[in-house]
Amino acid sequence: MELDGAALTCAQVHAVAYGTARVTIGSLDRARAAWETAQELSGPVYGRGTGVGANKDVQVDGGGLDLLRSHAGGAGPLVPPEQARAMLAVRLNQLLAGGSGVDPGALPVLAEAVNAGFTPPVRTYGAIGTGDLTALATTALCLLGEIGWRTGPEDVPAPRYALASGDALPFISSGAATLADAALACHRLRGLLDAAVEVAALSFDAAGASAEPVAAPVQEARPHPGQALTAARLRGLLGGRPPARLQDPYGFRAFPQVHGAALDALARAEQVVETDLNSATENPLIAGSLAWHNGNFHSAPVALALDTLRAALVPAAQLSAARLATLMEPAYTGRPPFLAARAGGSGVMILEYVAQDALAELRHLATPVTIATAAISRGTEDHAGFATQAARYALRCVEPLEIVLACERVAAGRALGDPVPDRPLTTDIEAARQALTPPPDRHRAG
Repeated sequence: MELDGAALTCAQVHAVAYGTARVTIGSLDRARAAWETAQELSGPVYGRGTGVGANKDVQVDGGGLDLLRSHAGGAGPLVPPEQARAMLAVRLNQLLAGGSGVDPGALPVLAEAVNAGFTPPVRTYGAIGTGDLTALATTALCLLGEIGWRTGPEDVPAPRYALASGDALPFISSGAATLADAALACHRLRGLLDAAVEVAALSFDAAGASAEPVAAPVQEARPHPGQALTAARLRGLLGGRPPARLQDPYGFRAFPQVHGAALDALARAEQVVETDLNSATENPLIAGSLAWHNGNFHSAPVALALDTLRAALVPAAQLSAARLATLMEPAYTGRPPFLAARAGGSGVMILEYVAQDALAELRHLATPVTIATAAISRGTEDHAGFATQAARYALRCVEPLEIVLACERVAAGRALGDPVPDRPLTTDIEAARQALTPPPDRHRAG
């Protein structure tokens, strides 16, 4: 795929991260224009002729490489190579948008690193919502040869580029790692929420639930986009059949409203993340003939959108767990309790335990990050948010949501099939998870 600084999507970030797409570079004109302007700047320019943070008023001559060395200090486990590769693709695309002033000669080298499979040794902890400084400083030192790349083929020379002192802050002034995680999360959650409609349709069939709540006249009376989309898909899957009862529990009757709200939250998150994937968020911004000191790096929009998304996943998963509970009831399935093969058997009872465990994890991950900020660097950065954590938690939401939906799918399949003697359900749950997220989308969640 061609990166041009203007059209990168969450799905494309995912494709690059997991090796199903290679990158090429579009025009370097905007990056080159910003770099040329940066060479002509006079007067104090933050991070180029001064220190950073509380050192903003200290004149510094050629201290950029020391800035990289001092900021490459993350902690904790290494992030998976796929997430590091996604970060490289995002930062490359941002640099192509212009505005950073980074030497454009570094951009083809970054593209080579992405395509060859080189990734920097990025640690999990070390960033907040004002920029992924540790991750990108580590990347810059890999380009300089001071730190070894974590992954890459042995028969291919390691990517190298002699970044200048003036390139240091412009290179790391970005939330590329946070945006990469957010993009991966949005893509994978999109697949799960789409699959959840098919799972719900199985439960509708298994419980003989009424399709009346998804009828067009009902949905036209309240035209939320996600709700309308969910109801239309479910109508197509259910077809026309007489209902078994006048009204069903909320897990069935309110599915379009609850699930649709999650889809709307996801659409908003995708919009916000993709805006930043293709924006120049550097401080200072090199535009026209000037350096503009600004706050575009602040990731409040991303954090808030991801907070909303994670919160919306919880009721969607709760409704799945509610349908699972309904499928345990003989009045809805015509089978013994817990879909057992005989009265007194436990059948699929344990699925409720597994689903509720995963649901508890989702609730924990839904805690909003936007209710707190940090004051750092001697108080000069007095409203640092936590979009990094919002993205990290969003990516972690994939696994528990997948497990909840898999449990419902196993129960619905059991209700629609022949009675099965009691046996371990681990392989059933795993098979259902694979059906929900087939290759190449199936992998570890952050």
